[in-house]
Amino acid sequence: MQRAAERDQRFRRDEREKRVKGLHRFLVCAAAVPVMLIATGCSSDSGSDDGAGSGDGAQTSSAASASASPSPTVQAAVYKSLPQSCKVLSKKTLEDLVPEAKSGKAGKSDDTSTRGSCSWSSLDNNGVKGSQFRWLNVSLLRFDSDVTRGSGEKLAREHYETQVQDARSVSGAKNVKSEPVAGVGDEATAVRYDLKKKEGAFKQETVVARVENVVVTLDYNGAGYAGDKTPSADALNKLAQKAIKEAVAAVTKANGGGSAGTPSSTPSKSASKSPSKSPSASASKAASSSPSKSASKKS
Repeated sequence: MQRAAERDQRFRRDEREKRVKGLHRFLVCAAAVPVMLIATGCSSDSGSDDGAGSGDGAQTSSAASASASPSPTVQAAVYKSLPQSCKVLSKKTLEDLVPEAKSGKAGKSDDTSTRGSCSWSSLDNNGVKGSQFRWLNVSLLRFDSDVTRGSGEKLAREHYETQVQDARSVSGAKNVKSEPVAGVGDEATAVRYDLKKKEGAFKQETVVARVENVVVTLDYNGAGYAGDKTPSADALNKLAQKAIKEAVAAVTKANGGGSAGTPSSTPSKSASKSPSKSPSASASKAASSSPSKSASKKS
């Protein structure tokens, strides 16, 4: 029994030792697992960080590349200057249109390289026998290219269309007619109408032309006073078209001939023959000019 007891004691001792050794191994293993996990996690995180960093860098690079797109550009304006507005017409042409005008009156301009105008008045005063009045105005407007608004040519084309529409839309105008004008710049339109005023019955001719990024508008009107006859619309139209061609040629010459060298010989496709009914300020002002005290002969 003693040996049995000893065996039992040994057994218990052995079991206790086994349990202690097992527990020890368990504790050692348990302690080792977190270390491995931490090591593995660190290794994984490090790889992940590298990947994420690489991905973020790629995204940042891609975003930077996208944001670094080229700045917007616009085609440069062809014409850089304007001729002196009071010198765009020759002496002979002025004698034909406003025979008694002594000199032109230049309009005010903050920048003569972008805008200018000049007007002439002529009154052929024959007393009780009647008088003939003529008034002529030439305006020049040049457009520079702008990245937000567009090219100078585009802006000039828009202004050209507005000017033509205004000329067709004068309040009180009668018998409005318009037609394209061939051989003047890139596009041109002539508008004619009758206008009754307290001074008499006026015949108005407005010709608008565009050459590259410049718009030229010519207003020419006439009336018979004191019982004298009203001038012929066809005669005024012919003289106005002659003058607009000369004015456009002066613009082209002032810029060394432009890109095309010579004005286009084809009429504007945008010119329309149908009148409009909306009011016009610019053409109305041209038509409403009062007679000058300077005398002139009938053109």
